[in-house]
Amino acid sequence: MATLYTHQGRNIRKTWYLMTGFFLLVIAVGWLMSVYLGDPVFLPVAVGIAIVMNVWSYWYSDTVVIKMTGAKPADPVIHRELVRAVENLSITAGLPMPKVYVVEDPAPNAFATGRNQEHAAVAATTGLIAILEKSELEGVIAHELAHIGNRDMLVSTVAVVLVGFLSIIADIFLRAGHLGGRDRDSKAGGILLVVAIIGIILAPIAGQMIQLAISRKREFLADASGALLTRYPEGLARALEKIAQNSRPMARANNATAHLFIANPFGSADGGVRSKISALFATHPPAAERIAILRDMRPEAGSSDESK
Repeated sequence: MATLYTHQGRNIRKTWYLMTGFFLLVIAVGWLMSVYLGDPVFLPVAVGIAIVMNVWSYWYSDTVVIKMTGAKPADPVIHRELVRAVENLSITAGLPMPKVYVVEDPAPNAFATGRNQEHAAVAATTGLIAILEKSELEGVIAHELAHIGNRDMLVSTVAVVLVGFLSIIADIFLRAGHLGGRDRDSKAGGILLVVAIIGIILAPIAGQMIQLAISRKREFLADASGALLTRYPEGLARALEKIAQNSRPMARANNATAHLFIANPFGSADGGVRSKISALFATHPPAAERIAILRDMRPEAGSSDESK
């Protein structure tokens, strides 16, 4: 039977499988470009550009995200329950106490950000605080602390760098003066050109899909890790139910920060074919699936189940 440790172990492995696939895709695209253009010099340049573009956002992620969401420092008196939950669960998790913020927004949601455990922040909306009971709020906070403990910001940044790398390569290839490459008049050169064009066009799309898949797996992992922290999966499950039932777009929803939130800040999509297509590009797994997994967990089992 599935346990907290089983789900945690599975999600860690799936994340690494996806990251490995991502790196292999980047290597394959780089190799294709090198062979076709016969000029490997641009590859380290493209890597450097992609890294520089994202290192700054990673290093200052907490400051940038806080400003983008309009979060304000939590008042230790007015938001006593929120601050206390963060403090107690941080101690339980063995993490430094992150900064606590509140977003004035009726949409129930929460997020965590920061480049590492020492420079982290947790924020909740006023809408979330208003509708959740103590155990449910603790479940959400445990989920957010799990993101910090699992270093998900680092994983997300690596994924963004790889997507940026693929996009830069595609742009360089499509704009290159020697688009025709070597031996473009030969049959082999023509075939290679077609293969290269198709590969370069599809690579960024495939990279984006892998990035979103990684984001969704990290949500499942944070759910399992958070439930393991509180030893009460039902608290987070009920919180996710309430969030889904009260789903509405946040006033300052932004694509750049959407993956940080516990629920989609743009609200839930309506049913039908359109929502199924949208789900392919969603940063979050369906709430119903997350709730079902949480309620399938057995906290009393030991860590020996993790490898099953």
